[in-house]
Amino acid sequence: MARKKKCVAMLLAGGQGSRLAPLTENVAKPAVPFGGRYRIIDFSLSNCVNSGIDTVGVLTQYQPLELNDYLGTGDPWDLDLNYGGLHVLPPYQAAKGGDWFKGTANAIYQNLKFISNYNPDYILVLSGDHIYKMNYDIMLQEHIDNGADCTIAVMDVPVEEASRFGIMSTDENGRITEFAEKPAHPKSTLASMGVYVFSTDKLAKYLKLDEQNPDSDNDFGKNVIPLMLAGGEKLHAYLYKGYWRDVGTLSSYWSANMDTLGEDPELWLNDDGWRIYYRHDFQYPTYLGEHASMHNCNCAAGNEIDGMVSDSVLGSNITIEEGAVVKDCVIMNNVVIEKGAEVEYAIIDRDVRICAGAKVGGDKETTDLTVLAAGTVVEEKEV
Repeated sequence: MARKKKCVAMLLAGGQGSRLAPLTENVAKPAVPFGGRYRIIDFSLSNCVNSGIDTVGVLTQYQPLELNDYLGTGDPWDLDLNYGGLHVLPPYQAAKGGDWFKGTANAIYQNLKFISNYNPDYILVLSGDHIYKMNYDIMLQEHIDNGADCTIAVMDVPVEEASRFGIMSTDENGRITEFAEKPAHPKSTLASMGVYVFSTDKLAKYLKLDEQNPDSDNDFGKNVIPLMLAGGEKLHAYLYKGYWRDVGTLSSYWSANMDTLGEDPELWLNDDGWRIYYRHDFQYPTYLGEHASMHNCNCAAGNEIDGMVSDSVLGSNITIEEGAVVKDCVIMNNVVIEKGAEVEYAIIDRDVRICAGAKVGGDKETTDLTVLAAGTVVEEKEV
């Protein structure tokens, strides 16, 4: 009998992430740095490994070069296996034609052959742009216990935010009775997290039906889930109560980084009980000069700091000179902040130089978030 896997994860990582521009101008959103040491995609990949799922297909499309290089063979996540492991799955040209992924459902449809190589009973569909820690095995077991055809992870959100999500109504047993994608007048506050467990045969059936519809957007929320409901399939909601954030906008990206500075154990990045794995090269320790002051910061290795830094998240190879002040910032790699510069409430992309005496951003209570694109040089003036 051919070897098989119980569950294969398909991780959608090909979106353009236009709302995160300029951070995504030259890099796929899942490869954007997060929390000083990590990339956004590290959370979904680490969740898979920690949940016992060792076969992951990563579907790439937009600006894939840096993401592909970062993923490599999957060894930082223990996914460099002879059977299973991590596989990067870009769009490809087949004998009968090929195309860019037209939507989330079409991306999985184009990779049904990859899935069939492992003959799994269940398919876990994930997004590569969410920050959270989740044990998918618990969700999978609930899917099995319910005899469900599809299980959708949901969170209870404030009613004023519900129209931003796919919203589900359920019966007393958690079975989904109605699904509406970003409804203007939501009937429920159970919001889809974009995390799905499908029984493989049902997923294949409805992906093929969706592909046959020329008017479909080939999207799970807009098309496949409503099609399954209309077909009388058994869909269940899995209520997740932990930390979860979609970092699809600059403000949500900044906020999620700031959340790593708090005391919520759901977002502890040094939790040995649920490690977030990441690719990293050897770097010398961060050096703190005699004038340095750091308060409430996440700081990666390889930095030279001699200024005052508070409530900020710092990547690697950052220089903050004497007299510089940094507050409420997310700063990526290879950044230089010269003497006397002030940087507040800002996202600073890679390879930025802020010259001596320059002022960037302002108080978060009175100013908008400032974002400096990669390679920016700020002269001695206010930005």
